[in-house]
Amino acid sequence: MSLYVMGSLYILAGIYHFISPKFYLAIMPPYLPFHNFLVVASGLAEIVLGMLLFIPSTRMWAAWGIILLLIAVFPANLYMAYGAKFQEMSPWFRWGRLPIQLLLIWWAYRYTK
Repeated sequence: MSLYVMGSLYILAGIYHFISPKFYLAIMPPYLPFHNFLVVASGLAEIVLGMLLFIPSTRMWAAWGIILLLIAVFPANLYMAYGAKFQEMSPWFRWGRLPIQLLLIWWAYRYTK
């Protein structure tokens, strides 16, 4: 059950990159290049990796891919937590994303074996 919830969450999160790209573009740290490309690529990666979790023969690689993706997007979450332009957002939302990333990494790690 947990596997299907996780896969579905990544698929939905990836789709949301295309529904509301402005949110993801806003949290991109300025030092990263090609913001539009990175938002599209991370959205596609979430969709594909979420789907690959459902296939037993690709599950382990999908879980490792999710872990790498979560590490790769961590700078955006840090930028949102610290960034002055996000101060109007709830601190729970801004700062809560950081420990949730660790929880998501642990969740994906459960499927790497």
